[in-house]
Amino acid sequence: MFDIISIGDTTVDVFLMIDEASVQCEVEKETCRLCINYADKIPVKQMSKINAVGNAANNAVASSRLGLKTALVSIVGDDDSGHAIYRLLKKEKVNTRFVMTDHTHGTNYSTVLDYKGERTILVYHEPRQYHWRKIPKSRWLYFTSMGRGSESMHQGLLEHVKRTGAKLAVNPGTYQLRTDGKTLSPILAQTEVLFVNKEEAKKMLHDDTENNLAFLLKRLRELGPKIVVITDGQKGSYADDGREQYYLPILEAPVVERTGCGDAYASGFIGALAYGYDIREAMRWGSANAAGVIQYIGAQKGLLTKRQMEKMLKQHPEYQPAHLST
Repeated sequence: MFDIISIGDTTVDVFLMIDEASVQCEVEKETCRLCINYADKIPVKQMSKINAVGNAANNAVASSRLGLKTALVSIVGDDDSGHAIYRLLKKEKVNTRFVMTDHTHGTNYSTVLDYKGERTILVYHEPRQYHWRKIPKSRWLYFTSMGRGSESMHQGLLEHVKRTGAKLAVNPGTYQLRTDGKTLSPILAQTEVLFVNKEEAKKMLHDDTENNLAFLLKRLRELGPKIVVITDGQKGSYADDGREQYYLPILEAPVVERTGCGDAYASGFIGALAYGYDIREAMRWGSANAAGVIQYIGAQKGLLTKRQMEKMLKQHPEYQPAHLST
């Protein structure tokens, strides 16, 4: 039996670090825009290409680093990038038996514009023919970002969860968040843990104005998940398990680039639960994993091993979640 099976699209990330840009924010500083000169040539200070990324692959690699038995369900193209993804996953000890090769369409691709440590991501999903395929038992399933047509997998996913008793973690991607609420509703009703950032939480609730995190947590739990986690960038993370609500500031670390921060957090959180820890310790694992990732370019280089995780948190015994005031 696997500890966790990650389900979602896989991509290649190309990082472009730029200096000639600016950020313009609304008065309340909740909404900001990256601005570059229109119809101009913008110099790139540094370029990096990273294979086998995307929410699902990041979770699979992170879980494997934490010592969990891991597999990935995904689709790649029959191209150089697709072949490189297979090699990297095998190197990271992620089972690739359920990674399918699309002989018609290429591998998904993202361009990450990095400006002063923050990232803006241009995402391209190749058209896919999604269908549920039989997978073995696992203690956890991590269901995340997929493209148009992935709704065809929902029934198979739900039947698998009910049949095997696997705990379901959900981290919806861009396309999934743009579907109507009825599409995700059956999934959320069976979800053990839901991960979203603050902006995604407001999208799911169709409320662009609400900024009260305690209220957002409560509203999302009403959709079905037993545990809801909301990350809010540099402000920290919030969690609600139906009994208590908690807040944890970020674990300070030198920032190089923030791509994959949310994936690292979710992976650390689920990893802690898989090892039998409670929600408070899971928040610490999530934050520590995110702190490791932001110190490098890309979503995976800084992911922690279980030993590194335990060492980092042992050095910060005072770093604990607080009850969220409502």
